[in-house]
Amino acid sequence: THAKMATVPLGFNIDSPRWDQSTFVGRLKHFLNITDPRTVLVPEDELDQAKALVEGCRAGLVPPGSSLEQLLYAKKLYDSAFHPDSGEKMNLIGRMSFQVPGGMAITGCMLQFYRTVPAVVFWQWVNQSFNAFVNYTNRNAASPISLRQIGVAYVTATGAALATAVGLNLYTKRAPPLLARWVPFAAVAAANCVNIPMMRQQEIINGITVTDGDNNELGRSRVSVRMGMGWGTALPGLTGCFCLQRAAVKGIAQVVFSRITMAAPGMIILPIIMERLEKFTFMQRIRVLHGPLQVLLCGGFLLFMVPAACALFPQRCSLALADLEPELRDSIVAKHGDKVSYVYFNKGL
Repeated sequence: THAKMATVPLGFNIDSPRWDQSTFVGRLKHFLNITDPRTVLVPEDELDQAKALVEGCRAGLVPPGSSLEQLLYAKKLYDSAFHPDSGEKMNLIGRMSFQVPGGMAITGCMLQFYRTVPAVVFWQWVNQSFNAFVNYTNRNAASPISLRQIGVAYVTATGAALATAVGLNLYTKRAPPLLARWVPFAAVAAANCVNIPMMRQQEIINGITVTDGDNNELGRSRVSVRMGMGWGTALPGLTGCFCLQRAAVKGIAQVVFSRITMAAPGMIILPIIMERLEKFTFMQRIRVLHGPLQVLLCGGFLLFMVPAACALFPQRCSLALADLEPELRDSIVAKHGDKVSYVYFNKGL
């Protein structure tokens, strides 16, 4: 086998980012590459071949005659379809490359069918089902979650979205029409604040693995418990004080903000556009096309906003050693002295 393989070009590291990930522009180029919706059409066997090529390249061997362009394209397919932690192939619906085709259809329908309660309930349920797939698929894979916890997260987030959407829908019956068009965004934002933390609760409860700059494991950032009063905030009736582990909280908070930002331009600006367009006579004659038009316009917004929102924060999140829980910080200092200033972990998407 080794005789049929060629060595990788000198100095080439397939896992080294093509663009500077410490800058927004560099991250934007990276996510424009791996969230390319065309990759969802790539056959499964081609994805498996891309994974084999990437893994071979990591081992220092690639098939003879492989060009740099082929290696980079294989890495693009690998990053778009395989989880960065586990290396397992992600389900199609949950991939970020499916956000544009999946999101544009659902968002367009939420914006179009907002007038009646049954329509609001149905499309919010569809959206939360889609979000559940995405959030589970892009979690930190080092923190497993049970089917029961997935069910609780799904029901809770769906309930939050429906309560917000139906409540605001009824509240805005007498409000200006534009306010009613913004109800779906309010529901989506509220649901994201519930869905993502709930779906990734194991990261908060059990902690996540943190590494140094060279990807060497340093330990797990966990919930801290201190006995006695005067440290943290005590729960009523208990003498123990709890400190949520900070790595997961930071990562999940960034993901929540990114997801809301991803949806915001399309769900805020598009209703303004449609509100003005629908006043024209020609638009009133083609009402049946309003839905498809909103779907297409949503696609235009998401085509840019999916990579832009993913690029807001580095996927390899960092946290200052001084900001870690005392137990983990003391453990790292005891083993490594002052060599480690920051720890790193995958925040998910």
